[in-house]
Amino acid sequence: MAKKRILLKIGTNTLTRETNHISRGKIEDIGMQIAALNEEYEFIIVSSGAIAAAKQFVKLESKGKEIVVKQALASIGQPHLMRIFHENFSDLGLLTSQCLLSYSDFEKDQSKVNIVNTINVLVENNYIPIINENDTVATDEIRFGDNDKLAALAAVLLKVDILIIATNTNGIYTKSSIHDAVPETITLVTDLQLLDKEVGDAKSSQGTGGMQSKIEAAAIAKAANIETWVVNGLNDNFILNAINNSIPFTKIV
Repeated sequence: MAKKRILLKIGTNTLTRETNHISRGKIEDIGMQIAALNEEYEFIIVSSGAIAAAKQFVKLESKGKEIVVKQALASIGQPHLMRIFHENFSDLGLLTSQCLLSYSDFEKDQSKVNIVNTINVLVENNYIPIINENDTVATDEIRFGDNDKLAALAAVLLKVDILIIATNTNGIYTKSSIHDAVPETITLVTDLQLLDKEVGDAKSSQGTGGMQSKIEAAAIAKAANIETWVVNGLNDNFILNAINNSIPFTKIV
């Protein structure tokens, strides 16, 4: 039987467990789940966190714009981030590879063919592609989105079955329940226009995305008949529990 393909998007808040440092424990948690699901699912990861990884080691001084400093931090942090993935995943018998993409890659036919061919070969040979934006040449996801849109575009191009967006809430909450301070998860969404009315503009503490960018990502996936799950990645076993439907999360179909 062919394995189902999951694209897992991990934001900075999830990777750091809402601290100022990349959490090796969280990366290990993700690796253990991927290993446990290996018989039925194949994974492609879109990971933020390069800037957060760099901030653990350096503080850059610059007279330039803040965005330029962030690009430089991403350049420093990306190898560290990949090293942490490699060390934790290899202990679990998982192989990793790095793929840096930018939006312009999704606008050129030959680039799209190259992405698909490369990632399919990696997956066929049991490598887990770890995608991030090429921040040296592109700044879109530094400015906004925290890789949500990049993940959706990759999900469509790579024909995944499920796009899982890991965030720091139990999915998307109803607006009224947030005001009442007792968040209630919207578990199933079929009409994104109705969902728009429930979502505010709040951004996460470390990342640059908010729920709006996740809804925009879900819209891209939905147009290609791909389900999007918005799941609380701060919890252990969040992928396994979502697949078993044993936790509250938002499923957009």
